[in-house]
Amino acid sequence: MHQETLHRFEKTSSTDTNNSDGWTVERLVDLFALPFADLLYQAQQVHRANHDPNTVQLSSLLSIKTGGCAEDCGYCPQSARHEKTLAATHLMEPEAVLKAAREAKAQGASRFCMGAAWREPKDRNLEKVAKIVAEVKSLGLETCATLGMLREDQAMKLKEAGLDYYNHNLDTSPEFYGHIITTRTYEERLRTLEHVRAAGMKICCGGIVGMGETRRDRAALIAQLANLSPYPESVPINSLVKVEGTPLADAPDLDPFEFVRTIAVARIAMPRAWVRLSAGRESLDDAMQALCFLAGANSIFYGDRLLTTDNPQTVRDKHLFARLGLRPYAE
Repeated sequence: MHQETLHRFEKTSSTDTNNSDGWTVERLVDLFALPFADLLYQAQQVHRANHDPNTVQLSSLLSIKTGGCAEDCGYCPQSARHEKTLAATHLMEPEAVLKAAREAKAQGASRFCMGAAWREPKDRNLEKVAKIVAEVKSLGLETCATLGMLREDQAMKLKEAGLDYYNHNLDTSPEFYGHIITTRTYEERLRTLEHVRAAGMKICCGGIVGMGETRRDRAALIAQLANLSPYPESVPINSLVKVEGTPLADAPDLDPFEFVRTIAVARIAMPRAWVRLSAGRESLDDAMQALCFLAGANSIFYGDRLLTTDNPQTVRDKHLFARLGLRPYAE
């Protein structure tokens, strides 16, 4: 059976931006079930057909407004609904954001991502963020923002300001979603992605694994992403960072090899996307990170912190890249 499955996926075009036949959950479950070596072999073939296998795109992420979020996402310490949450802050001043962007560029980042803990931005705040985006863009960095749900006119305003990517994750499968979030529907998330596409921006959209979901849920998440038309240009794969005081603080640990499998399946299903190692990379040792790069990951968040959790330090990343012969991606 495994040889038949491998042969079937080898026949799938690795250069098309979308799989014309569509990715069913069943096909992706079969792909997950391949022997580990066969799955990585397939992912590496697809990766090499579409990317330089020895380059990694570096993004830096800054929380420009932290805490006080009205959503109840079970993994997030920024939710105002959980037992222990981060204190709410005001939107950062533009010069402080620009200082962080300049530092990120000096360290080798090519994309600067800005996150704000909002269910959706108020228009007065969006105006401020749009001005910040324009100034960060003027530094020669790609720009990305995650601000919650957007209306069509808000998406257009960000596009006009020079925003390249908008991040809005689906988080998990439609079937498991209600176990994690109840304050925002899956359809609302998809609608925001539609508004982003209509405005002409690129999409950064992925999910979180290790929240207690099944392998089928992970396959269903990737099916949702891969069947978007077109699929996201950037796909962050997050491993749950368990934070005390959140509902998922005691979630069972995910097998690290299952995380690598998720990277590989995402690479095969979305050949030209940037597949990013995101939250949770701090818990992966160098050998597991190397397997993730072999499985098709070619983007990381770079720096000391993500929005609210630790991230491998820049010096450690540079040392790992040198050992693996990887170099930062440059257009």
